Amino acid sequence: MIIRWTYAFADRPAARLAEARAFWAAATGTRPSEPRGDRGEFMTLLPGETDGTDRADACVKLQGVAEGDGGAHLDLCADDVRELIATARALGAGTVADHGDWAVLRSLGGQLFCAVPWHGETVRPPVVAGSRLDQVCLDIPPSVYDSETAFWARLTGWRHRAGSRPEFQVLEPPAGLPVRLLLQRLDEERPASAHLDLACADIDAVRARHEELGAVVVRRGAHWTVLRDPAGGTYCLTGRDPETGGLPAAAQGTGFE
Repeated sequence: MIIRWTYAFADRPAARLAEARAFWAAATGTRPSEPRGDRGEFMTLLPGETDGTDRADACVKLQGVAEGDGGAHLDLCADDVRELIATARALGAGTVADHGDWAVLRSLGGQLFCAVPWHGETVRPPVVAGSRLDQVCLDIPPSVYDSETAFWARLTGWRHRAGSRPEFQVLEPPAGLPVRLLLQRLDEERPASAHLDLACADIDAVRARHEELGAVVVRRGAHWTVLRDPAGGTYCLTGRDPETGGLPAAAQGTGFE
């Protein structure tokens, strides 16, 4: 298996990175690392110990972007980063920046992602306050949906299955990896983008907590709620099991996956 760990990135305007840091650290029950990068634009959200002896590894990071409103992207971690980069390129990915031991790449549909070294991460963070940030949703225009879905399926090698609605497909990683992919076919042609999803045991309870932290509800669906965080980024609360990531039986065929 090439991919050994995954990170979900919340990309937010650099001028609002402090707001994003405060919100996402509180929402995920983590503490932010010291800033890294030439402009202090990168931070890792570090989970606390799950009990007196167990540890958990980070799987969420923040990035301050100089242009645009941000969004989300995925970091794929590998033992052999050059092999992962070569595989992505062979499948049609473009190179945005090659730093030798890691690279920024662009998928066929235009979604940025990174290939980075694996540093031995193995233990995903626990469920916090009834939710877990466990999914990056790729929002893909219809003209490239099939090719983009095939690209990610081949690159990851993860289990590929249909979602509960025709516009969704799911890529499920092997047990233990913390972030999976949801591929959503948009209704209109616009640039590809991505957002973060949280699996919630009780959407209303999690929504209320996030509103207390400064998030604002954008819209509600039958089994999901779209919110905007204090830094202006949108994300979703979804009615999935925070432990398994799967839909409850009552929601099969009715929602967002």
